[in-house]
Amino acid sequence: MRRWTPPDWGRRTFLMGILNVTPDSFSDGGKFLSPIHALRQAQVMIRTGADFIDIGAESTRPGAESITAEEEIARLLPVLETMTPVLEVPISVDTYKAAVARKALTTGVAIINDIWGFQHDPDMPETVAEFGAGAILMHNGRGADYPGDMVAEVKKFLEKSIQIAVNAGVAEELIMLDPGIGFGKSVAQNLALIRRLGELRALGFPVLLGTSRKSVIGQTLNLPVDQRLEGTLATSVAGVQQGADILRVHDLQANLRATRMADALYRHG
Repeated sequence: MRRWTPPDWGRRTFLMGILNVTPDSFSDGGKFLSPIHALRQAQVMIRTGADFIDIGAESTRPGAESITAEEEIARLLPVLETMTPVLEVPISVDTYKAAVARKALTTGVAIINDIWGFQHDPDMPETVAEFGAGAILMHNGRGADYPGDMVAEVKKFLEKSIQIAVNAGVAEELIMLDPGIGFGKSVAQNLALIRRLGELRALGFPVLLGTSRKSVIGQTLNLPVDQRLEGTLATSVAGVQQGADILRVHDLQANLRATRMADALYRHG
């Protein structure tokens, strides 16, 4: 089975386009439920700068109701079976369930994006290792109360996730880390994580930053979801300055332009 080969990290910022095939995601829920609509949106994203497409079939916004693995698979498989034969960029699937990950990986998916960092479903690490897939390990929490330094707690969680992945046979070069902006953190904690993202980069793995249209921007600027582009771009540029390797975004063209400028300022300088 052919293992996913990661890009040459560090030479530029990579962009991951967000594509939700859900009826209830906070930003684009209900827009891309059909395979053909999802495929067309993915193609638009690629034309406007996406290096990866991240597909989710269960909303993980605060307050969203969880669904069964069977329902998640039913939403996801028709889309993946339409996309994987024709898309020229790697596809990531956003799921924390091993049964869903296995079905997705059989279609040719390259990466599993686990919002619980392999610390929810005990079968997930071995499933990802079996297929030689990439792993995005995200920090998550059930509340914003941290006993010590919040960033240190995030690092500790991610170090545990890394060890779980490596022990299961996931190659270190296939691991990426996500601080989990908006998951179990207050607005102040989210802002602090963005400012101190370099401390997570020091763990030695590529770092993904996902702030696009999130509540940290809405609450900071007092703006609804459809008016958060400028705030997203500010966090994207801050992420590049702090060493983020991947930005997970909705608005590809605007983020592409902002990050290319940020690369010229911070990465290539």
